[in-house]
Amino acid sequence: MANDQQISQNEMDWTEHLGELRKRFFWSFIVFALSFGVGFYFREEIYLYIANDVPFQLTVLSPFDIIWVYVIIGTMVGLIITVPFLAFQLWLFIKPGLTKHEKRVSLLYIPAIFILFILGLAFGYFIIKDLVLNFLLNLSDGLVNEMFTVNNYFKFILQITVPFAFFFEVPLIAMFLTSLGILTPAFMKKTRKFAYLILVVIGTMLSPPDFILQLVVAAPLIFLYELAIITSGIVYRKRMKKLEELNQQSDEEL
Repeated sequence: MANDQQISQNEMDWTEHLGELRKRFFWSFIVFALSFGVGFYFREEIYLYIANDVPFQLTVLSPFDIIWVYVIIGTMVGLIITVPFLAFQLWLFIKPGLTKHEKRVSLLYIPAIFILFILGLAFGYFIIKDLVLNFLLNLSDGLVNEMFTVNNYFKFILQITVPFAFFFEVPLIAMFLTSLGILTPAFMKKTRKFAYLILVVIGTMLSPPDFILQLVVAAPLIFLYELAIITSGIVYRKRMKKLEELNQQSDEEL
């Protein structure tokens, strides 16, 4: 009888947790929809800013092309605003299980998530995009007439910038998971060669079929992974030191 009550209680706890998590995602979706609307409202200003430094004339092949461009613009604005809000919602979800110190420290991750996301977008847009685009333009070397559609160009920007925005979060995610005891720097070092292989594959997906350019794109991804190992190591040492102090206090009390 007691076991049945315990199982029933556990099921209720899981149901409550899932309901709470669903509520957090629902509000994040609302924020995304509203911020998407903001981006769509200022679509012309954003479009002119992006298209201003394009070294060629953009064209459209159908009336729907420009609509898809506005959808991409709205999506980008939605992601920029929603990512920190979603991080805050997830923090509120795990907050009851954290200590007072963990709550204070983990709350600092939220502005860091936003800053790193913006830095990743900027890195992809101002550096990687220009590298890849210049390579592609130099391939023609005046042999063909270059014509780019608005839709394809903005999809190209989305493909280049958004992955780097999320990759820039890797060191921070490593720190957070290490602070929770889920990840260790030793595990990251052990799986380094597999991580490198995955990052090189991702680099080939984000860049044209040129070996040198693929390495140039993969290099910052590998650097971010190594930085994640360093940040994980810093948090891990602090965590181990704190556990040792707690053990010493327990021994003294005994």
